Amino acid sequence: MKCPFCSSDNTRVIDSRPADDNNSIRRRRLCDECAKRFTTYEKVETIPLIVIKKDNNREQYDRSKIEAGVLRACHKRPISVNEINKMVDDVETEIFNLEEKEIPSTTIGEVVMDKLKDLEAVAYVRFASVYREFKDVNTFMNELKKILDK
Repeated sequence: MKCPFCSSDNTRVIDSRPADDNNSIRRRRLCDECAKRFTTYEKVETIPLIVIKKDNNREQYDRSKIEAGVLRACHKRPISVNEINKMVDDVETEIFNLEEKEIPSTTIGEVVMDKLKDLEAVAYVRFASVYREFKDVNTFMNELKKILDK
């Protein structure tokens, strides 16, 4: 690892521990040349996931898009940010566990709706109304009946 201060290659690890998110490792390093300390983070590199949109365009997976959709659906609902983050983590885990290089956006949407259904009914209906593009009140009512029947 190169020192960010003097660009020397002679650095060594003096402390290593899990980072706050428990998904990476925080390492304190010491430069043998200039004796300055710095921190590095090590994270597992994942295979880039490509999302196939409804119009067959492809784009790289972006967690923030899922977060934004879920936050809009949960707006003014009694759901904490921690619950939302955990749900998005669960969605992400399920998507990456499919071990596909390309995944249709419809699959992601269905996973999000399954998780939202368990989290909060109103948030689920809000998300479903946008995701499934309800054209009229009847399709909206059919979705509500499905929830009430369960």
